[in-house]
Amino acid sequence: MVRPSRSTRSATDTVATDETLRLVRLPLADTLRQLHDSDSTVALQRGIEALRRQIDDPCSALRAASAVDDVTTFSRRYLFDALDQIAAAFTLERARYYAARLLRATLEVRTGAINDIDLNRWKEYDDILTDSLWLFDRRDSSGVHRAGYWGNFVPQIPHQLMRRYTRRGDLVIDPFAGAGTTLIEGRRLGRHTIGVELRTDVVEQARATLAAEPDRYGALCALEVGDSAVFDWHAALARHGRRSAQLAILHPPYFDIIRFSDDPRDLANAPSVEVFLARLGDTVARAADVLDNGRYLALVIGDKYAHGDWIPLGFLAMNEVLQRGFGLKSIIVKNFDETTGKRSQKELWRYRALVGGFYVFKHEYIFVFRKK
Repeated sequence: MVRPSRSTRSATDTVATDETLRLVRLPLADTLRQLHDSDSTVALQRGIEALRRQIDDPCSALRAASAVDDVTTFSRRYLFDALDQIAAAFTLERARYYAARLLRATLEVRTGAINDIDLNRWKEYDDILTDSLWLFDRRDSSGVHRAGYWGNFVPQIPHQLMRRYTRRGDLVIDPFAGAGTTLIEGRRLGRHTIGVELRTDVVEQARATLAAEPDRYGALCALEVGDSAVFDWHAALARHGRRSAQLAILHPPYFDIIRFSDDPRDLANAPSVEVFLARLGDTVARAADVLDNGRYLALVIGDKYAHGDWIPLGFLAMNEVLQRGFGLKSIIVKNFDETTGKRSQKELWRYRALVGGFYVFKHEYIFVFRKK
């Protein structure tokens, strides 16, 4: 593909940052139809140049005033890249194909069955991850998110999962809610959430945190005290007027790596890996009871060392889920640079690794399952 020459690009576009453009739908569609019907590449290039000038002009008929009802919105970068692609096409036939695609994006919304992603504008969603390696420089600390609760997972994980596997208004359940990370992200995205946490003091603190998070969509955000291995999800959903859930996100303790409490029901206090897996399996089965068929469950978990041997806790847990009516959809590897326990001991852990012949953990897993 050949990029358009400087003459086809407006001066403002070369320096402008991205913005959301509100454009009047029908005039824009008419202009795109004219581009599609151009009888030569020269006419098409001129038409694109004229269209770009109209978009750049805040007083043009294409730019929507606040009182206009029939409006379409575009990321400026997405729209101008699409126009560039039309202009750079090698043939008029290919240019017409790209123009027709942009016209569909202007007039139609085409979403899948389980999310709000407009597939006619899939290129706009460059913030949604589709690769199996997730590298985050730092955790999201915006709003009420805090890293103080030991064992919290990064908010970007539930954010990405909800964007991919739910629509606004769907219900997400979290059997290991902790400080409420999933619920905070659900509130931000307009997803209803119900979480369960074993410790009463953690629930009280999480509820106070959630109360401080702005509620733009009026989404249900409920946190209950309970043991997720025996929790009655049907009753919990009924209390909030719901019959089923559309996504389950589980971030359990990684067996005994972190001791969260003295409660024997706490998975971190399980007497063995086998007991840990059995209780985790019970939790999955309970959650699966209220999860719609064909919908998704995500398990966030890492491995551990014991007596010098690597314990593949993640894959052992994966097998527990697979035995309970799920198929494996994806395995995502996510980085982490440090943990609270190792934050001030990097040199010590490097020394131990060299002496012991092992490697220091720098990753965890996100297993994505689909209920059959």
